[in-house]
Amino acid sequence: MVTVTSNPTRGPEWGQPLNPDEEAIVRVLNRIMYALPRAIDADMAREQRLPLIDYLALMHLSEAPHSRLRMSELAAVCGMSVSGMSRVVHRLESQGLIQRIRCEEDGRGWNAVLTDAGLARLQQAWPTSLASVRRHFLDHLTGLDLGTLSQALRKVAT
Repeated sequence: MVTVTSNPTRGPEWGQPLNPDEEAIVRVLNRIMYALPRAIDADMAREQRLPLIDYLALMHLSEAPHSRLRMSELAAVCGMSVSGMSRVVHRLESQGLIQRIRCEEDGRGWNAVLTDAGLARLQQAWPTSLASVRRHFLDHLTGLDLGTLSQALRKVAT
């Protein structure tokens, strides 16, 4: 098998080739980024009839001051485009779980605001999310230093 990342014929401008452990983690990370959200989404859809992205939007709003975020901020914390988040917010708004209101600061933008029904729906779905995250991810990390892992992943994410 030929691996592009470990090609020793490249010059020094390509950096140091990956050792086998580095190669393995880079490759498995790509699979995790694809598989983990889909596995959790499948559990949420099956057990709660709530897509993972809807759950994440409700969760982030519940943690925000006054349970409100600008649409662009909500999109950013959910890892979506503003237009994609607008579709999610529209769906949640039609279910009475959030509402959109004009931004008081400038009147041009919109805020997404969690409703009482949205908070109740989030609380109802939380046990399924927790069980899914444990089953598909955290249970596989037993024995690892999670504090160190968390710090390292946070550095990668930022």
